[in-house]
Amino acid sequence: MRVTIAVDAMGGDHGPSVTVIASLKFLEETPDAAVILVGREDEVRKTLVARRSTASDRISVQPASEVVDMNEAPANALRGKKDSSMRVAVNLVKDGTAQACVSAGNTGALMAISRFVLKTLPGFDRPAIASQLPTRTGVTTALDLGANVNCTSEQLVQFAVMGSALVAAVDGIERPTVGLLNIGEEDIKGNDVVKETAELLKASDLNFYGNVEGDDIYKGTVDVVVCDGFVGNVALKTSEGLALMLADFLREEFTRNPWRKALALFALPVLNAFKRRVDPRRYNGATLIGLKGVVVKSHGSADVLAFRYALKKACAEAAHGVLERIAQRLADVPALTPKASVAAGSSDA
Repeated sequence: MRVTIAVDAMGGDHGPSVTVIASLKFLEETPDAAVILVGREDEVRKTLVARRSTASDRISVQPASEVVDMNEAPANALRGKKDSSMRVAVNLVKDGTAQACVSAGNTGALMAISRFVLKTLPGFDRPAIASQLPTRTGVTTALDLGANVNCTSEQLVQFAVMGSALVAAVDGIERPTVGLLNIGEEDIKGNDVVKETAELLKASDLNFYGNVEGDDIYKGTVDVVVCDGFVGNVALKTSEGLALMLADFLREEFTRNPWRKALALFALPVLNAFKRRVDPRRYNGATLIGLKGVVVKSHGSADVLAFRYALKKACAEAAHGVLERIAQRLADVPALTPKASVAAGSSDA
């Protein structure tokens, strides 16, 4: 089955100079995919014409007259720019023309537009931002990474369901291990919400490992790490900052004097392998999970390589039926069926 991806060609810091070229490169290596570039037609076609590609017959252009600015208020983007490249791209998923959408644009606006247009899957209160992080043993999927600052224990369990289904569908792990991010492994650690979440996870059919700490993320202790958006975003940004600092330290030490520069030539294969292994561009693309459609958010500063990885992620999720897997996984957790969720909400009120 051919997967069609709607691309917000105007989104991000670089616009068509990155999104169009990355789309062509992605199609050249993915013969069973197609791309619809959404944006200002003249700008998009100008970039297309400038680069010849064997995949040009699988790319089309959908005009959109407006662009959501990177610092624009989500409410303004939602209500005031109904013909933005972002909105039109999400609409293409809604009407079934595309099976996934990728944007490097304003995160808040993309979340607001996607939630309004696509709605959430039955049984889920809010979408979450999920992304893969490199570990000693491979990758782990973490969520939420910034969409929801304050969460109830029921919502955190919903995130666990989403993450588990995502990993099962894309990575082929039938029963992914799920860890709850906490300040200690012991059951007595954490605030009331985290403690309540742990009890709900223990009672579910999910493969709950238990509490995990920050260092467990990069040990690869579990396949899925669950936390609220405040904690997740801080952890993610701290990790990215640490990776950049270590790279700068290595560069400084190998260029400190001519002797070290000479040594750097001999160490170059190792340095390049290390750089590739921790290169954040290879993990670019965060899924807005819990929606009735596949939407992937790319870093706004993504280059061609990074945006191509976001496209690959969206294609894989659509091809592997992530939405169907989430619905099935939800059905396997009785406490989180839509009926039970409504009842829980009523009792809380």
